[in-house]
Amino acid sequence: MRYKDIVSDMAQHFLLSKSAKGLSLAQVFRMTDVEAETTFRKVRWQETDGAPVCPHCGGLDAYEARRKNGSLRFRCQECQKDFTITSGTLFAAHKMPLRSYLAAIAIFCNEVKGKSMLAMSRDLGISYKAAFVLGHKMREAMAEEIKGRHLGGEGHEVSVDGAYFGGYVKPANLRKDRKDRRLWQNKSGKREVVVVVREHDGATLPAVFKTEAQATKFIKSRVAKGTVINADEANSWNELHTKYEMKRINHEEAYSLDGACTNAAESFFSRIRRAEIGIHHHIAGAYLLRYAQEMSWREDNRRMSNGEQMGRVCQLALSRKPSVDFSGYWQRHKSA
Repeated sequence: MRYKDIVSDMAQHFLLSKSAKGLSLAQVFRMTDVEAETTFRKVRWQETDGAPVCPHCGGLDAYEARRKNGSLRFRCQECQKDFTITSGTLFAAHKMPLRSYLAAIAIFCNEVKGKSMLAMSRDLGISYKAAFVLGHKMREAMAEEIKGRHLGGEGHEVSVDGAYFGGYVKPANLRKDRKDRRLWQNKSGKREVVVVVREHDGATLPAVFKTEAQATKFIKSRVAKGTVINADEANSWNELHTKYEMKRINHEEAYSLDGACTNAAESFFSRIRRAEIGIHHHIAGAYLLRYAQEMSWREDNRRMSNGEQMGRVCQLALSRKPSVDFSGYWQRHKSA
């Protein structure tokens, strides 16, 4: 049997299929500045097919008033105020050409386990600081889809689980000097848990807490009554029995048993662990939730082509107000 016949007989992963490839980075870099501007305009002002709408007064009679360096700017005839395509959005006051932002989003979406910002800085020829901030702005855009999300309902099942990140304590060199890092007094105090609620064949909702037990109130507020919850044997989830029908699975006995499993949640944690170990190496602290939200978005949109993903992130970024984490921020002058 020929090699191509063997391949055709195998179940094909979505990322290997033609439908997964909707846009290439080469296409972005072949764009002219005007084409990049047109792309952003049509995403920002979909209702007017790219015709500028003043963010200050809502006027529709704006005209081009380019700066001396050639960058696009508009001037509203009604209120006489200037604005750009990105004014009042996540990319407000941008310094790079719009084509570079399109390239950054394309690179970011193409990496299914996340993108290293050190690598991004080399790809785009920008500083690590600029790439770091840009990456987190794209995570903010992705998080916009998760904001206020509620899951479940009658006839629906969700999986609930938690995984701890950060607060690593390096063991001493000599064995006699090592401490039991499982004990509370020997921990750093910085370790936090990502708790995920995930519908079976549905959406994902992550949150960050100090302990799993603190997540029960959040789960009750976001999971509809009548939902069947799958959880492991941890005592943290016992309180959920008061409101929901529960299916519990002891992972010391099996991964799934008698219809109970948390595989949907474990799939999410597999993605975020691979991102932590192989890409970012450190995703704890103030930005842990942003990384969890990014992996949630990637998991939920894994069957969407890269071109569709790029368009969606552009749309989310241009519909969101300036960054809450990185507006006037660097070197910790403003707390995250």
